Amino acid sequence: MRPSSAYLLFLAALLLLAEAAVVHARWERVRSTPILEEQAAVVGRLGLTDLCLFTEARYTRHPSQADRFSPFQDHPHALEHFPSGSLVAPPREPGASP
Repeated sequence: MRPSSAYLLFLAALLLLAEAAVVHARWERVRSTPILEEQAAVVGRLGLTDLCLFTEARYTRHPSQADRFSPFQDHPHALEHFPSGSLVAPPREPGASP
């Protein structure tokens, strides 16, 4: 097999995978539409704005809004002020190993 034929075969396989991803995304959207509509109705009825896990400490309110050092604003070795801080850890840096 010539290198150009192998490349074209590889390119065709990638295009098929891309098309499969698009079809899967459309299928998932159709499948999850009733669930999303039901959740949107609950959010509208309750007047919710965003996910709120706890209301005490600001770094436990929403995982995407917390910064790395908000739990340590008083002192790095300070005791935890809020009980929810023992349930939810501050978010890790992207790419950090567990």
